[in-house]
Amino acid sequence: MQFLDKTKIRIISGRGGNGMVAWRREKYVDKGGPAGGDGGKGGDVYLIADENMSTLMDFKYKSVFKAESGENGGIKNCHGHWAKDLYIKVPVGTVVKDLKTDKIIADLTHHEQAVLVAKGGRGGRGNARFATAQNRAPQFCEPGEPPIERELILELKLIADVGLLGMPNAGKSTFISRISSAKPKIADYPFTTLVPNLGVVHKPSGDGFVVADIPGLIEGASEGVGLGHDFLRHVERCRFLVHIVDITEEDPLGNYKKINIELQKHSQKLADLYQVVALNKIDAVDEKTKNDISEIFRKETKDVFLISAVTGQNVDDLKYFIAQKVDEIEKPVSEIVVEEDLGATDNDDSAYEISKVAKDTYIIVGGKVSRLTQVTDERNPEQVIRLQNILTGMGVFEKLKSMGIKDGDTVIAGKLEFAYYADEFFG
Repeated sequence: MQFLDKTKIRIISGRGGNGMVAWRREKYVDKGGPAGGDGGKGGDVYLIADENMSTLMDFKYKSVFKAESGENGGIKNCHGHWAKDLYIKVPVGTVVKDLKTDKIIADLTHHEQAVLVAKGGRGGRGNARFATAQNRAPQFCEPGEPPIERELILELKLIADVGLLGMPNAGKSTFISRISSAKPKIADYPFTTLVPNLGVVHKPSGDGFVVADIPGLIEGASEGVGLGHDFLRHVERCRFLVHIVDITEEDPLGNYKKINIELQKHSQKLADLYQVVALNKIDAVDEKTKNDISEIFRKETKDVFLISAVTGQNVDDLKYFIAQKVDEIEKPVSEIVVEEDLGATDNDDSAYEISKVAKDTYIIVGGKVSRLTQVTDERNPEQVIRLQNILTGMGVFEKLKSMGIKDGDTVIAGKLEFAYYADEFFG
């Protein structure tokens, strides 16, 4: 299975349904009245964490997600159906960032945690909603609110209790395959592991903990050398680290120090995590070499184990020690700052642009303007007057005057075309 831990997606919530202008026409009702129903609400878009996902690979094949629109209002006060909300599954550990603002808007750290990322548009009101004692037969309705469209960055940070670190070919994959049911690719050449592997280790108490095998790090990894720099983020949530060291290498201690330097360059938080050192491949060296290297490392850190991941020698001892430490060491507090996500509910589309496309023709373009014209019948004076009042409040006519519009010039707004007159606005 391929691994993807960072991707971009585009989401679009559902558009609200338009209200309806309609009238009661019943055989034995003396006086009718407005009976236009409201439009239905558009679908919301949520991201929801799913513990059964381990990668963002699904988003390589589908990156645009659109919720359903609300149904338009109907006659006889029938309201349009609300659209279903859209839930997009992401792995536990996904951090969500708004591409436009570069703000972190969610950190999904547990199963079925959901976050609203785009609210659906509200349905427009039908003309029945506007009836008053003074106006018993309103001839207008409202358009549905627009959808919210935005681009998000999804970044996966694996949720693991223990992170395995080490140089390429140090034996991390063999070790995780020994202590868990994980079956990573194992070979005797560097960079066999190209993606993080997760393994669940069962404790004698019956529960378990998660171990992450991170691709081998080399000197310069924090600056982008090798493979491991892309995956350092995956050990940031670990309780502690198990540092696998190949004692058959020429300078085991030097390799150990190089990786710790890379951790510090990436973040001080990583550098400060508690580490257990596992000196691996003791089956391939003599007793004197093994003891000498062990003594050198015990001067650097207290918790040092001599193991052979291939033969299984001393692996169980290390496994039980790790299990004890998982119980002792609390999960680190997340330093990710989640900011208030105003973009999830902000569907204001009142902005507009006016262009002079000919000597006597002006075009008004804007989301709200287009929506208003959709529910405006130019043959109905009351609807036209309402549109004029709304455009006046938006400052459209003041802007036209500043651009030099003259009486008789043509104004095109959405699907409507009018002649402009200063005293009447539209004629």
